Amino acid sequence: MLDCTFAIDPVTWDNVDAVRLRAAQRTELDARYGTDDHEPGALPTAETMAVFLVARDASGTALGCGGLRLLGPGSGEVKRMYVDPAARGTGVATALLRALEDHARELGIARLLLETGTGQPDAIRFYQREGYEPIEAYGPYVGEPLSRCFARDL
Repeated sequence: MLDCTFAIDPVTWDNVDAVRLRAAQRTELDARYGTDDHEPGALPTAETMAVFLVARDASGTALGCGGLRLLGPGSGEVKRMYVDPAARGTGVATALLRALEDHARELGIARLLLETGTGQPDAIRFYQREGYEPIEAYGPYVGEPLSRCFARDL
């Protein structure tokens, strides 16, 4: 790890760094899946996100992001987790995920779910390493052959 101290703060959905990081994520996913049609269900929006976080290094450079969408009583979904490739392996993703979990607890969420895909084996390994267990597909991911769903009880 290069640095394990990051500032992680809530930002608005339209924050310039949040927009840039989400666009970079989409570009990477488009390349991995060979299409821009790789997300079943409703896209996250400012109205559907309970919180959206950006992680920054000591100089203020935005390194990663992630959000939390409420699903129903006691459950939420991790959305738009992304770390700039140059910052991967530094602990940014773990710090973001833990911060999202803390926000989830504050909101009364006892179970976090998430979806990733077969084209993201690094994400699958990361979530499993962080205590997320494979589950049956839920919601819009049911019947989606490329989807892999996970959950963790907080």
